[in-house]
Amino acid sequence: MLTQFLSFFNLSPLEMSAVKLSLSVSLNAMLWSLPLAILMAWILARKNFYGKALVSGIIHLPLVLPPVVIGYLLLVAMGRNGFIGKYLFEWFGISFAFSWKGAVLAAAVVAFPLVVRAIRLSLESIDIKLEQAARTLGASAWRVFFTITLPLALPGVLAGVVLGFARSLGEFGATIAFVSNIAGETQTIPLAMYSFIQTPGAESQAARLCILAIILSLISLLLSEWLARRMQKRLGQQHVAN
Repeated sequence: MLTQFLSFFNLSPLEMSAVKLSLSVSLNAMLWSLPLAILMAWILARKNFYGKALVSGIIHLPLVLPPVVIGYLLLVAMGRNGFIGKYLFEWFGISFAFSWKGAVLAAAVVAFPLVVRAIRLSLESIDIKLEQAARTLGASAWRVFFTITLPLALPGVLAGVVLGFARSLGEFGATIAFVSNIAGETQTIPLAMYSFIQTPGAESQAARLCILAIILSLISLLLSEWLARRMQKRLGQQHVAN
């Protein structure tokens, strides 16, 4: 189905590769970062501790930092000779630099604040008395979280994931600084557009990818709204039934 959809735009093999890689990178970025995003959102929404403002600031730092700075920091930390990356490579053979895995990491870091914020707002809107009532009835903290907190926060989780996915699709600066622009390996839609813009006579290719990026981003935003409304309606019906 995806190939048929992309063939409608008459994309070249290079353009097709960039689109498929972008979708794969964005999906993996959300899958791998979601558990940590839920944990951090829950901590910020439910816990009070010294330095909470600092932790929140660090989490949201990618929203205000230039993406190239994020890419440089990732290169320093997670590159083949980085202070973390060199041990990952020596001990486990894992390398992020100049690899699609690095593109996933860059996309996850840039989109992480959006996901955390959406989930945190959803958690803060939940009546904490429901959780307290479950604990008084003997439910463990884990059971309360998975049977009450998480289901009620699901609209925010879905909205955060879709928004993060859309943000990952548009990631450029951190990716090119960290893993370069390698066709078929790290060249996502924005990087492919950058290459086409610099290539004489390739304006049509850049325009096609631009239109496709707009369509994919708009679909993601509409899907986020639809999922959130549908889930809120379902939770409301369950609440009435109970």
